[in-house]
Parts: sequence; structure tokens; C-alpha cells
Amino acid sequence: MNVFSCYFPIGFMGAVLATSQLLALAPRTHAATDANGEALPGSGDGKSIKIDNSKGKETPLTPSGCVTPKDTEFGIGLPGWIAGLSGDFGVRGVVTNQDVKFTDILKRLDMVAAGSLYARYHRWEIFADGQYLKISDTAQLPGLLFDRARVSLKSAFAEAFLGYRLINCEKASLSIFAGARYNYMSGDLHIAKDSDPRFPILRELLGIPTSLRVSGSIDWVDPVIGMKGKVHVWKPVSLWAEGDVGGFDANGDSAFALTREGLRPVLKQVSSSDWSYQVQGGVEIQTTRWMWSRLGWRYLKYDYTSGGFTNKTELNGPYIETGVNF
Repeated sequence: MNVFSCYFPIGFMGAVLATSQLLALAPRTHAATDANGEALPGSGDGKSIKIDNSKGKETPLTPSGCVTPKDTEFGIGLPGWIAGLSGDFGVRGVVTNQDVKFTDILKRLDMVAAGSLYARYHRWEIFADGQYLKISDTAQLPGLLFDRARVSLKSAFAEAFLGYRLINCEKASLSIFAGARYNYMSGDLHIAKDSDPRFPILRELLGIPTSLRVSGSIDWVDPVIGMKGKVHVWKPVSLWAEGDVGGFDANGDSAFALTREGLRPVLKQVSSSDWSYQVQGGVEIQTTRWMWSRLGWRYLKYDYTSGGFTNKTELNGPYIETGVNF
């Protein structure tokens, strides 16, 4: 036996032992399996490995930032504005100061009607609303020739606007708008005779009629510009606000009075003004997927004088509206 044959078994056995030690120290690699224990494709076959422990269910992602709402939106509302009436109101130069609180409106309310419409396409909006209100009251007079008076007031407005959303998100919106507001006001003052039988002869001698009635009405259209917005605060609850300014003395030069110069009648321009201001806001609750309700406060101020007609009144009170959107 030569030297090579003696050392070859020893060298071969040393190499085998060294290799086994290296394999024992090397990290063990296990085949990737899914939740059901099935093997997944390896990285060497060119396919990506995706482990889904939800068993086919996807976890929804919560969107962040401004999420654009759907392209179109329509709404119909039934508003209820129980507003108090205060300020100066007059017809044909007879001006009286009115102060009827909204809590007393129901006692003097003869009729009320209201409605609202809304439509949106992308950022463009069209919306309108209106209200008709009639109230009346009777008072006893301390005079000798007349003993009772009845005042009846009718107030109506209808407004329509075209708006554009500067901010158009599901959780917040801000719009500017412009349009027109139609206004109608009328008043009727009726004073009745005294029922005491001692005064008919005196009334006849003095030429005093048995009753006096003063009535009149006027309507006009104001240009209006404004801004409105809404922000979502919690689940179905949002806050909304709106304000506008109208009139701008657009009808300020249209008041004339019929006077006489000698024997010739003459129309002369008289002092007039035409402004209006409106602010409203409150809370909106999306009660169902299609139905919503609003609760807030609304204030509308008129400053209109034209000829013998004066309307410097304020409508101020709680505002409730319920509607559907689709």
C-alpha cells in the first residue's frame, strides 16, 4: 500500500464530514404554501407570489382627500319657514310699523305655501325656491267714529339661481351663484264704523263715510348674487350656510308720483330705494339614502321704497325643510 492509498480514504472521509457540517449550518428553505396548505408558485418560475389570508375577501380601502361626487344630482324639498314680520310697511303713503313674532304667526296665519327644487350636473347647479304668506289681524279702536280695524298683509317671493361649485367634493362643497328674486307685497287696511247709534247723524253732517279702506299691491324683480356651502361633520350630519345680496337699486329710478302743475298733470320722479339681504344656515341630516331634513334659521331683509309703497320689513325665524334627492 503506497502513501496515496493510505491518505485517500482519510481525505475523502474528511471532505464528507466537512460538507455535512456546512449543510447543517446552512438555512433551511421551505416551500411557500397558502392558507389551505397548498404550494404556491416559486420565485424561479417567473410568477409573483401573493398570499391572501382573507380567503377571497378584499379589504376595502378608505379614500383620502377630495372624492368627487356623482355627475348628476336632483332634489325636491318642502320647506317650512315660520318667520316673524317686523318693520315699516305702507301703501299709498299710509305707513304702519309691524311687529309680529314668529310664535304669534300661527294665530294670525291665513295661508302659507312653499317649495324648492335643485339640480346639478358636474359643477353646475340650478336651484329655486319660493313662498307665499298671508296674515291678518283685527284690533279695537278707542275712537268715537270708528271702533275696529282689520289689517291684512300678503307676502310672496320666488327665486331662481345658476351656480358653479368652486369646491366639488362629497364631504364639502362651496358654490357661487347669481339669479333673480321676484317679490310681491300687498296690504289692506279696513276701518269700520262705530256701532253706537248716537253717531249716524253726526257722521252724516260731517260727511264721514261708514268705513274706510286703503289697499294696494306692488311687485318687482331684483338681481341677486351670493355664495353657499356645506361640510360633512359626522356620519349623516352636515352643516350648511347661504347668503346673498340683491336689488342694487336696480328699481331705484322707477318710482314716479302723479302731481299737478296748474291744470296739467305731471309725472315726477320721487325718492326710492331697492335692496335686499338674506342669510340662512343650520344642520342637515341624511335620514335615509334618499331623504334628508334641514333645521336652521333664515333671515331676509327688505329695503324697498317706491312712490307711495314702503316695504322695510324683516322676515326672521326658524327654518325646517324635508326633501328627497336622487
